Amino acid sequence: MQNPATSKQQVLEVLRDAGVNPTSQRVEIGFVLFSACAHLSAEEIMQRVNADYPVVSKATVYNTLGIFAEHGLVREVIVEPGKVFYDPNVSPHHHFYYVDSGELVDIPAHDLQVRSLPDLPEDTELQQVDIVIRLRRKTNSSTVARA
Repeated sequence: MQNPATSKQQVLEVLRDAGVNPTSQRVEIGFVLFSACAHLSAEEIMQRVNADYPVVSKATVYNTLGIFAEHGLVREVIVEPGKVFYDPNVSPHHHFYYVDSGELVDIPAHDLQVRSLPDLPEDTELQQVDIVIRLRRKTNSSTVARA
């Protein structure tokens, strides 16, 4: 989803248009994800959905995010083992991942060019290229403690 969702009705329509059955829990999860237009983990989504009172289980959140990814509503961005962000921006783009803060930031597709790829195995075709550039903020040598 490219533009933020401004209502749950809009999320319901987006889900229907994508062929996803819009259950109340899916609409809640979709609204949190699509209204924020941010890179969120499943845990962050669950916390936001359940902020007022628990309505959605962890399994439901994970299953729903999987369905959203299968239907092209979100991209799963795996930044390290066990750390996955869900990105509602499904247009071609890449990411900076700040390992020290856990922040994920978009890189417009035109800012990074892949000049060539290896030969693909027989009977396969390229689906997508996702690049995550891992960064760490520089430490100032004057702030390093002296022994």
